[in-house]
Amino acid sequence: MIAKFSDLAGKNILITGASRGLGRKMAEVLATQGAHVIFNYRGDESAANLLKEELISLGASNATALLFDVTNTVQMKEAVEKFIESNGAITGLVNNAGISKDQIVLRMKEEDVAQTINTNLTSAIMLTQILSRSFLKAENVSVVNISSIVGLMGNASQIAYAASKAGLIGFTKSYAKELASRNIRCNAICPGFITTDMTHALDEKVKDAYLNTIPLKRMGDPEEVANLVCFLLSKASSYITGETIKIDGGLYI
Repeated sequence: MIAKFSDLAGKNILITGASRGLGRKMAEVLATQGAHVIFNYRGDESAANLLKEELISLGASNATALLFDVTNTVQMKEAVEKFIESNGAITGLVNNAGISKDQIVLRMKEEDVAQTINTNLTSAIMLTQILSRSFLKAENVSVVNISSIVGLMGNASQIAYAASKAGLIGFTKSYAKELASRNIRCNAICPGFITTDMTHALDEKVKDAYLNTIPLKRMGDPEEVANLVCFLLSKASSYITGETIKIDGGLYI
């Protein structure tokens, strides 16, 4: 079931990492809200155009693809500022782009650590920083950072990933405190085990082992995470900022 938030209609919302997985579902659900969904792509223009068409068919008031890599701050700044000049302020931001290069600590490579931190954490900080000046002139601004339950719990073989997701939580709280007086909100979401292409590929025994750790005895649906994103972007959550919200079926209890 998709929750509806009427104030998201026509709202300019930028989501990174929307080409697949959770990010794509978030973009699709935002489209059903009637939002103007803005997403980045790194080079496959045909795939970006197909996603634009899909989002409009789902009900988006508009859909815009911006060419930038989240780890390229100059490219990101140019694309975002050009959009704002032509379309007005972006008032919703979902920092979702992320990667994981899982490896035990003895085999970790410095370049993999740097890429993970840059993609998952630095990019979110810098994109939010780039948008902050226009945020100050806008109304009903909400930033949602997609962290992970791993950022709270840690996980073997995911040191860099866990560190980057924990960093997003610290960033969320600090940004929320700094901009609250300007009515700019910032919250973090920590998904647990969510059904995606990656979890579909897991061995059944591995899935069962995961399920045994979850009190609700099931994995989450991407739509459930997308509903929470929409809630935090909408005025329905207008008195919530600086929070870290777990959506994990009780895993962290």
